[in-house]
Amino acid sequence: MADPRGFLKHRERELPKSRPVPVRLLDWKYVKDELDKDPEALNRQAGRCMDCGIPFCHQGCPLGNLIPEWNDLVWRGQWDDALDRLHATNNFPEFTGRICPAPCETSCVLGINQPAVTIKNIEVSIIDEAFERGTVKPLEATRQTGRTVAVVGSGPAGLAAAQQLTRAGHTVAVFEKDDRIGGLMRYGVPDFKMEKIHIDRRVAQMEAEGTRFRTSTEIGKDIKWDDLRARYDAVLICTGSTVPRDLPIPGRRYRGIHFAMPYLTQSNKVAAGDTVERQITAKDKHVIIIGGGDTGSDCLGTALRQGAKSVTTLAIGVQPSEQRDPKSQPWPTHPMLFDVSSSHEEGGERKFLASSVEFLADEDEHVTSLRLARTQIMPDGTRGPAPGTEEEIPADLVLLSMGFTGPQRDTLGQLEHIGFTPRGTVARNDQFATAVDGVFVAGDAGRGQSLVVWAIAEGRAAAAAIDTYLTGSTELPAPVTARTLALRA
Repeated sequence: MADPRGFLKHRERELPKSRPVPVRLLDWKYVKDELDKDPEALNRQAGRCMDCGIPFCHQGCPLGNLIPEWNDLVWRGQWDDALDRLHATNNFPEFTGRICPAPCETSCVLGINQPAVTIKNIEVSIIDEAFERGTVKPLEATRQTGRTVAVVGSGPAGLAAAQQLTRAGHTVAVFEKDDRIGGLMRYGVPDFKMEKIHIDRRVAQMEAEGTRFRTSTEIGKDIKWDDLRARYDAVLICTGSTVPRDLPIPGRRYRGIHFAMPYLTQSNKVAAGDTVERQITAKDKHVIIIGGGDTGSDCLGTALRQGAKSVTTLAIGVQPSEQRDPKSQPWPTHPMLFDVSSSHEEGGERKFLASSVEFLADEDEHVTSLRLARTQIMPDGTRGPAPGTEEEIPADLVLLSMGFTGPQRDTLGQLEHIGFTPRGTVARNDQFATAVDGVFVAGDAGRGQSLVVWAIAEGRAAAAAIDTYLTGSTELPAPVTARTLALRA
């Protein structure tokens, strides 16, 4: 245990400051002030960890991160050992430490009657310190198996699986349809949440370990799925859940109404220095974002940086509580609470119980406003607009951010016998295997839209299953099965 009385002496959470809103809205850099480092505050927070007899933070995180161990090592100043314990369960803590909502913290035992330990900040501090010291090194395989694996998709699940399989001695090629590696972390997550240097230096490490990357290659079009399966001993599908949920109301066809992901992708390309013709931009526009999740928050921060006149975020449900309800969302489950992201701090208006009724347009069929109403619960349990509560709000740009329904199915159908679940995900067994021999699926393509920690956990577990398929046994860890569920009420 780090400090036996740490949680008694230091009862408050201490986190690095964010850059001032007027300053950070002028650029695309990370919102946190990365120069604001307070080693003593970090030491105090690590010392608050109680090293519980049953550390529920392990269950809150599907990776099974050894949180009390690296908290103790940080408190003692043993940074190299802390890095080893961090990497023992997580290939990419610099990703999770920035964009994960930290279910480990909501299941922290200290959180029962005190603010939880700042686990996420300690995690990212360990890996950032390691990169600064140059202690993150390639780990090359001690032997080569002669077996080949194709990983389709370079998001967190694909990258985690590829790194594990490469280190096990297999020859691994990662195929990515975009021009850069990273999947939705690259083009769906804005730089103000995670700058892309964190992806680039991991890719460099993986290349040094022997992983091969093939960008601008879409499987199903550039290479047929059956041809890929014939060329490699095993194939892992990590294409993500990329089919957006639409909003079929009158006026949906009008110009100026877009899905969120093309908008974010274009913005991220421009931030990377690319030129995007006919870019979707919020500059000088009244913007409406339909959907109150993380992607909607990313759209909000992006629109504010582009110089929007106004931004309104609409959510069809009720505004969540700011405090955990011990009856409906008891500890240690991950509660649904009112979230104020860094983008929400920067501006914009949020409306809850808002049902979209109809888009209105000018004579050129470009959207000008949205008619909405208050949400009511129907007798059959569905939600819809309450009569007599309509209002109209201006809209020059509408971004649909209502989640995703599953992976692209058109080209996957090239694989004979591939199956899909009623939820639209690729069907698989407990060991991530599909009905096609030698073809596996991990991440959002098999689980459905989920968190970055689940993607990495599934990538690691799928790598263990593929290693077993290829060699008959494995020493790779498998933190989850394809049926493991999040800890919820």
